[in-house]
Amino acid sequence: MADPVPFPVPLDRPLAFFDLETTGLKVGTDRIVEMALIRLSPGGDVMERVRRFNPGIPIAPEATAVHGISDADVADEPSFASVARSLADLLEPCDLAGFNVRRFDLPMLLAEFRRAGVPFRARDRHVVDVQMIFHREEPRDLSAAARFYLGRELEDAHSALADIRATAAVLGAQLQRYEHIPRDLEGLAGYCDEIRPFETEVDRWFQAGEDGALRMRRGKHAGRPLADVAVSSPDYLQWMMGLEDLDEEVREVVHRALGGD
Repeated sequence: MADPVPFPVPLDRPLAFFDLETTGLKVGTDRIVEMALIRLSPGGDVMERVRRFNPGIPIAPEATAVHGISDADVADEPSFASVARSLADLLEPCDLAGFNVRRFDLPMLLAEFRRAGVPFRARDRHVVDVQMIFHREEPRDLSAAARFYLGRELEDAHSALADIRATAAVLGAQLQRYEHIPRDLEGLAGYCDEIRPFETEVDRWFQAGEDGALRMRRGKHAGRPLADVAVSSPDYLQWMMGLEDLDEEVREVVHRALGGD
């Protein structure tokens, strides 16, 4: 137990800050490998804990590159399910807080509790996301980028020509400011892909397995091979073909799966 610390917000009940490291970014299939927790009591007492878990599945190399935790590091650790009950008891009286906790950490934690068969509800708690406060109070639009990198206001904002001129100038300023950023277009594109890979509509609908076969990523058949869906549920694919706003490349993929030329 750490020494009591003052907190600028009055607490009616404990507040638990938490952060997760995981095998990947998919809430439905990835698992927690580490959880760090700081619990503040209304009286100012602070409890800190860090615990690692054996996820039971391989840790993606991309995830290890981020958090540094390998399969060997957690091979002898307990499963999340084995401590889920005691963790739920610890968090039961708490409100929750974290960075990007609403979109990632909390959904991931809830999914792990469900898999462990341990009831845990978020609905009755206050959930504070520091990232959302940051993004709302410090806008990251083009006007903000022009002020930060160029030291000037963006005049005629949302005029296409003014916006694209400012965008080009901001990129030049970024390259001058950050020496580690690649100096070639392939490298710059790769840098951006590491943050958020570009996805086409085909990517959003299907995922290629190691054998190259496509699997559904969306809809009620998510996770199933497209070829199997074409055999067992062709009506679903026919329904997709009837969607007026279906991307043409997606339509072609579905058409071929149904035996079209």
